[in-house]
Amino acid sequence: QVHLVESGGGLVQPGGSLRLSCAASGSISSMHAMGWYRQSPVKERELVAAIFSGGLTNIADSVKGRFTISRDNAKNIMYLQMNSLKPEDTAVYYCHLVTMESDYWGQGTQVTVSS
Repeated sequence: QVHLVESGGGLVQPGGSLRLSCAASGSISSMHAMGWYRQSPVKERELVAAIFSGGLTNIADSVKGRFTISRDNAKNIMYLQMNSLKPEDTAVYYCHLVTMESDYWGQGTQVTVSS
């Protein structure tokens, strides 16, 4: 069983920064990719950023230049550094893990960008 736990969400003013963390635990046999998705009441769930087993990353155009995804392989933790936050970044952010056998989701962490 694999568990993903996100943390780091909260309320921030426009232009501010947050760093989200996703800690993975359990029987992780082989990771193919990890990613961050977000969902708001007015939008469908969308991919924000992904990082693959070889270290390559994919960043959505809407956050490119502002968000950075990274991973600490030794600790099985993935990060999303979010800078220059905008009100439209407000959403629940979900961690996603894809392995050879299955895929897993975290419970989500709320990010609210508001003055």
